[in-house]
Formats: sequence, structure tokens, C-alpha cells
Amino acid sequence: MNALLTGGAAPKPKHGSLVEALAAAARVELAEAGLGYIHLNEHETWTTFAELHDRAAHVARALLARGVRPNDRVALIAPTSPAFVEAFFGALLAGAVAVPLYPPVRLGRLDEYHRSTARMLTSVGARIVLADSRVKRLLGRSIAAARPGLGCVVLEDLLREPARSLSLPRVAEEDLAIIQFSSGSTVDPKPVALSHHNVLSQCAALEQLFPTHGPDGRRLRGRTGVSWLPLYHDMGLIGSLLSAVYVPGRLSLISPEHFLAKPALWLRAISRHRALVSPAPNFAYAYCEKRIRDEQLAGVDLSCWELALNGAEPVVPAVMDRFVARFSPFGFAPRAMTPVYGLAEASLAVTFPRRGARTASLDSARPIVSVGEPLPGVSIKVCDARGAIVGARTLGRIHVRGPSVMTGYFGRPEDTARAVVDGWLDTGDLGFVDDGELFVCGREKDVIVVRGENHAPHTFEEALDELNGVRPGCAVAIGCVLPGGDGESLVMLVERAKDAPADLEDAVRAAVVERTGVRPELVRILAPGTLPRTSSGKLRRREAAMRFSAGKLDAPRAVTPLRLAVEVVRSTVAFATARLGDDEGR
Repeated sequence: MNALLTGGAAPKPKHGSLVEALAAAARVELAEAGLGYIHLNEHETWTTFAELHDRAAHVARALLARGVRPNDRVALIAPTSPAFVEAFFGALLAGAVAVPLYPPVRLGRLDEYHRSTARMLTSVGARIVLADSRVKRLLGRSIAAARPGLGCVVLEDLLREPARSLSLPRVAEEDLAIIQFSSGSTVDPKPVALSHHNVLSQCAALEQLFPTHGPDGRRLRGRTGVSWLPLYHDMGLIGSLLSAVYVPGRLSLISPEHFLAKPALWLRAISRHRALVSPAPNFAYAYCEKRIRDEQLAGVDLSCWELALNGAEPVVPAVMDRFVARFSPFGFAPRAMTPVYGLAEASLAVTFPRRGARTASLDSARPIVSVGEPLPGVSIKVCDARGAIVGARTLGRIHVRGPSVMTGYFGRPEDTARAVVDGWLDTGDLGFVDDGELFVCGREKDVIVVRGENHAPHTFEEALDELNGVRPGCAVAIGCVLPGGDGESLVMLVERAKDAPADLEDAVRAAVVERTGVRPELVRILAPGTLPRTSSGKLRRREAAMRFSAGKLDAPRAVTPLRLAVEVVRSTVAFATARLGDDEGR
């Protein structure tokens, strides 16, 4: 048996474009169909899909009146809000390409933010930038450097403009819909170009896999979900928002900074709305298990939660087990924990478990969680360095093919040609196949070779998850040749917590040896905020390695230990700092 998996026939999307999908959702007569926006005090603002369509059409005509034309790139820089959603669909209705970008991180890192944002705006040739009034005040240098032809406009101003009678252009399935930037664990995140067909194919595949009946056995007319993930991240945008439009139901949105400030808000919303689906990265489940107190969950019943999707970063079995144990008394069912795998270049999801979560390992390595089988229409193969498909339970490089795989990297034909060959996307991830399921082991470029043996960096980093004195999620394992060394050595770069003991270096070394049998040659204890991260809060291992080798890793460059989609938002002026996360665990 070889490592080739197929997910069966691809379902045909029921709409020709995301514009048609929104129009169809607007016609659905379900009392619970629409979007809710949950505030920190748990008050909720409600918008029907019909209202959303009308307001998006107003934005579209305002954009056309300003000179936006079909296929122009419209950048969106704003926190989770009704205005962001209306502007996103307004760009699509105008025939343009929506480019969601993250808001400013924190005031102390604006130089880095401006360089990154200007580079992204320039790389996609953004015609106009839409931002909320608070964020716009911080974008001056980014806008000046990128020089979008129509400048930067406040989202709310578009809605206040007089109604126009302009005709909206026809949008075809092959037209570009979204450009979402890839993981960014490398120094240069790439602009992933997705057509309407790519995104709708993803939504159609997910529709086949998501529940059609509630826990009480009744058939669902719509789907109910809750999400705090940022809308510039594929799990939040495609997995939550666009899926809710494709299969009209109720989606309640929480801003990421509110989740960070009050994680119980998430679980309380799931219980209150009887949500069946809610996604999050691994760190969020660990965060809830540690930060939520029993008294914050009075009256909460999580038995409705059928799909606790766990993706966007490596899934740690111990975290799943602790979350289940912690919240089972509140009705959370172990079967609900659903590890998944995907990446921006495939729109979102690649695999989905259909037999519940299980673990496996190669030889005596650590257990790895299955991320399931390919989505309908998706094929997966695991290959060796020559491109030949390997056998089952053999480590190799993961390749993906399917209708949701990107059209290419926008404006980067050479990068596209390297990434996609004969329709197969080289993900850059390592994994193996066992009993028809995929197991993801990490990124090939992050492999650490010690004494001739390959090790995934997560193996060493996870050894410090519970170690006193280490900031959670703030450790990076790298391999490099140290002065006087004759081969690659294991180096641990670790941010200390406020209460770190004096012997933290020894404790780190002992914990890694106990867990893996490999002794770090060097342990560098760092100040909080030193390790470099992606725009969405993921650790940049390659950049950390480069800075370490260049002796430039001492100046704090990042905030927060929280990994997916969470570092960014808290600095959107309202809170002056932002946090959110995305990357290599994909």
C-alpha cells in the first residue's frame, strides 16, 4: 500500500460566484440566518444576510464611483466588525479582488508593520485601501510607501455616501476573488490568488462533511457556528464567514482581542446559541483550559458542539486530552475534538477526520494526531526527495491536488511554477499515511538533524509546554553548526516568564533530554517578546535561526506567546495592542 489518498468525486458548487452565494443567502427565509457580532459584555448586534447584501451593494457602487474596476485589488485593513464584512462583499460585488490584511500590531512595532504592509500592498498592486477610522490613523507611512492609486478610505464613509444607480458587473467563477497571504513562517509571505471557483469548491466540500442533523436528531435547515478567528485568516474568513454564507445559518463573531481578554466568552456563546461548529488553533484549547474558571461557566452546556475543529498549527495530543477532561463536566463530548489540516494555497482545508481523532507514530517517535482523510475532490500523495510516492508509514513530503488549490501566487509565476507541478501543490510539509489517514509531522525546512537523525522542532518545543518559567508557546528549536562544532547541534531559544527561576537554562535542558533523549548543545534564555513571529503570531523559525546566527536576537521583536491569529488585533487602537496568529502548522 502506498501513500496516495483520494477523497472521491468533487461536489459541484451550487453557485457560480461568491456574489451569487450572498444573493442566495439574502433570499433565505430563516429567522436565525445571518451574522451576530458579540461584544465583550455579551451584547450582540445582529445583521441578516439580506441587510448585509444591501449594504455591500451600496459599498460596491461607492467603490465603482471612486474608480475601482473589475479585477482591481481592494485591500481591507480592519478588525472584526460589520464594516469589514460589508466592505469585503462590497469589493466582490464590484468585481474586484478582496485582499484582507492584518491591522497594526502594536505601537512599538510600527516600523516593522509599515515595511511589511507596504510590501504586501505593493506586491498585489492594491488600487485602494479600506480601513476603519481608528486603523487609518496609523497607516500613513504604509500608504505613502505603497501609493495605491485611490488612496486609503474609511469604511464607514463609503456607507454614508449617497446611493448610486450604477450597474454592478457580472462576476464569473474563474475570476479572482481573494488574495490571502501564505503562512509567512518564511521572511517573505506570498500572495495566494484564489478564484471564486477555488473558494466555492472548498465550501461545497465542507458542506458534505459538516453535520446535517443536530444532537437531538432533527435535520438542520441552517448551520449555527461561533468564531473568534480573525477575518484576514483563512479559517476565519473561508472556514467560518464564507461557509456560513454558502450554507446559510447563524454565525456569531467575536473579535480576537475579546477572546484573549475573556476566553469564557467563546464557550458561553457556543452554549447560548447551541452552535454545532466552532474552529480554533491548538493554542486556544490550551488557553481555555488554563484561563477559564468554573464560575465563568455557570449554566454552560457544550453538548451542542459537534465539531471543535482544531487546525492552523500542530495539534498536540496532550492539549486535546486536557481540554476534554476540563470541559467534559460542561457537556463537551470527546468525539467533538476534530483535528484538521490545510493551508492557504489550498483555500483552507485539505483533510477532515471521519473516524474520530487517533494517534500514531513512526518507530519510537512521539505520537502524532491524525488529521483524517482528503476532502471530497482532493487527492494527497506523500513523496520522497525524487518525487516518487513512498509506501505507507514512510515519512515524505506532502503534495495536494484539488479544485480548491490556488490559481497561483499573484504576480509570481516563478514561485507558482516551483510550488505547483502538473496540478500537484508541494506543501512543504512532512508527513506519512497510515490506514488511509494523513499524519503531519512538520515542515521539511525546519527538520533538525542531530547525529544523523532527523527531528521535527515541535518534538523539542513541546517538551517545554508545562515547564515553569517558560512563556507558553515561546520556545523555538533550531539546528545549526556552533563554533568549534563538527555538525549540526540542537539549540533552544526560549523566552522566560516573569517568575522564571535562576536555573531555567538547566531546567530547559533537562526537560528536553527527558522527553526526547537529545541534549541541547546550547540553551539561550531570552526576554519576553524577543522571538520573531509572523503577522498572525506564529513563530518564524527560519528568521529566528538567521537572527541567532547573526548575533541579532537580543532585541525584543514580538509580542505574546499566543499562536494563531491572535497577536494582531489588540493593537487596533481601541486597545492599542493587537494579537493574533497563522502559519506553518497550517
